[in-house]
Parts: sequence; C-alpha cells; structure tokens
Amino acid sequence: MTLVSAANAERRLAGLQGWKIDGGELVKTFNFKDFREALAFVNRVGEAAEAAGHHPDIDIRYRRVRLSLVTHDAGGLTEKDFDLATGANTLA
Repeated sequence: MTLVSAANAERRLAGLQGWKIDGGELVKTFNFKDFREALAFVNRVGEAAEAAGHHPDIDIRYRRVRLSLVTHDAGGLTEKDFDLATGANTLA
C-alpha cells in the first residue's frame, strides 16, 4: 500500500470537513445529541470499516465519538484512511 504524499494529504484534507492530521493520524471528533445516537454512529462506521477491511481507532465518550485513522501496516496515511473518513462524514 502506497503512502499519500504530504501535498496529496493536504488536498484531500481540504475536502474533509472537521478532520485534521494529528501525530500522523487523521482524526475527528463527532458530537451527537446523546449516547444512543453516538452508539448508532459507531455501529454504522463499524459496518463500513468491516466492508472496507480498514478499521479506525474509536473512542466513545457519552455523546462524543473520536475516530482516528492510519494505515498501520503501511506506516502512515493512505487513500484507505481518507476514503473511510469521507464515509464517516456521510454516516454522521
């Protein structure tokens, strides 16, 4: 798997509302009205991640969900990370 260049990462990031690169990972915190809504989102993301064969780190805190994406076996960010981030925005 090929790493995304810094220039391509910045270009892709510009189209991803609310996401940032932090510590080499693509991250975003989503806010929901309550725990039930946050949990439903996590389940939708889980289904999309399974289908893609690419799994985010997920931290759920009551009504906040933080997703962190990086392709560990490639050693950084790949198109898989940006594609799953795009999908997560749609699922939210």
